[in-house]
Amino acid sequence: MRPEAIDLFSGAGGLSLGLEAAGFATVAAVEWCPDACASYKSRHPRAKVEAADISSLDFKPERGRFALVAGGPPCQPFSVGGKRLAADDPRNGIPQFVRALAELQPEAFVMENVAGLTVSTKRPYFQGVLGQLEQLGYATTWKVIESTDYGVPQARRRLFVVGTRGRRFSFPLPTHGPDARAPHVPAGSVVDPHRPRGEPNPAIVTYALRPSLRPGAYHGHLYNGGGRPIELSRPAPTLLASMGGNKTPWLDTLGVVPGYHAHLLAGGRPRHGRVPGARRITVEEAALLQGFPVGATFAGPRSSQYRQVGNAVPPVLGEQIGLALRQQLFD
Repeated sequence: MRPEAIDLFSGAGGLSLGLEAAGFATVAAVEWCPDACASYKSRHPRAKVEAADISSLDFKPERGRFALVAGGPPCQPFSVGGKRLAADDPRNGIPQFVRALAELQPEAFVMENVAGLTVSTKRPYFQGVLGQLEQLGYATTWKVIESTDYGVPQARRRLFVVGTRGRRFSFPLPTHGPDARAPHVPAGSVVDPHRPRGEPNPAIVTYALRPSLRPGAYHGHLYNGGGRPIELSRPAPTLLASMGGNKTPWLDTLGVVPGYHAHLLAGGRPRHGRVPGARRITVEEAALLQGFPVGATFAGPRSSQYRQVGNAVPPVLGEQIGLALRQQLFD
């Protein structure tokens, strides 16, 4: 019988997909965004999904039901890209995650968050959270993981905290990279500039008025907007939840990027206007770079769909952690 799990702050269900592939039965979820709830239900039709603010829910009646509590509390307070107000930010979902653990009392938990929670002025808060989790009876282990090291075709550093009531959890060794059995997965293995998947993104790409050069053609600021060109021979840059407009990464269908970089390095004048052949990645292509299966769909308007993808835990990463958890604690 598969251990049952609940996914808190579930989003579109990337972590749940990974846990289910690892042998868990994700039978319940909590998510406040209606679009993300609809996306989750489409992939987990048998799960009970609460479309609610987690702070309004009482978990005590479900005490002891779930073997695993998983989730990614909102990370804006700790993100490098945000204001980083941490414990003083009302969007901080970590206290609610800790409360749910106290009320549900599962055998284990998996919490995903941004790497920024572990550094600088946020480290004392993080250490305090670890202390609270230990007081609840959990032996905790944490690690900042690079998703490319586990087969995700996208660079994405995320924090995972795993707690157990038994022996302390050991994170799985990387499956991809220089010291692993397989190389990193390049973006070009799942997206093709000449064969788009899904509904086109109309946001255009233009040259930057004042380009900022770097040694590599795919770095620096040569084009307007936060969405960079994708180097197909390497994992894609981190996909942001703010994708949808000019923060959406793009594909170079005419091979403009290397030539323009060489032109600027040689002292050429910056170009102006629209970049020929530049195509923003679609929602479906973003989902593939995030590790979702081919054909994964998302509810709501395009901006919401991109946000759901950008906020998701790569399913492949969730699967690797889930497999290690099953082997160490539940098998």
